[in-house]
Amino acid sequence: MLKLPDCRPDTLLVASLLFFSLGAMAQKNSSDPGNIIEEIRKVEKQFETDLNQFGAAIAFEKFAAEDAVIRRQNDSLIHGPKAIKEFYSAENFKNAKATWSPDYIGTSADGTLAYTYGKYQWTNTTTSGQTQNAHGIFHTVWKRQKDGSWKYVWD
Repeated sequence: MLKLPDCRPDTLLVASLLFFSLGAMAQKNSSDPGNIIEEIRKVEKQFETDLNQFGAAIAFEKFAAEDAVIRRQNDSLIHGPKAIKEFYSAENFKNAKATWSPDYIGTSADGTLAYTYGKYQWTNTTTSGQTQNAHGIFHTVWKRQKDGSWKYVWD
């Protein structure tokens, strides 16, 4: 049996209040818009880094939520991480590299959603050695997962 040291009642009260206050502050900081903006900036950068290091298929699957949807050519919608990975496994994405950075990051009041938009640049080298470039505007919606991580639900 664990025996606690003898403490004065007022010391226990102060310690308890401090403990619960710190917990409440930590909970509040997790939905602080400034903190969320930095979290999203980091996850966007990691997404870009992973795409350039491991390939588009792996990166797009890794950062996709289970209910993720992407809109691509001819207004087609691709649902779920596995289908998204399959889409980016096509030959025309095998050597793709991309750069992007959000021009804007917005957050929901409750800290569970965020969105980004900005410019992107794709570069792909075909099997014949020809370099193809594409650029445009991206818009991504991020959702905080149960484990605290961020995954996109729309790209």
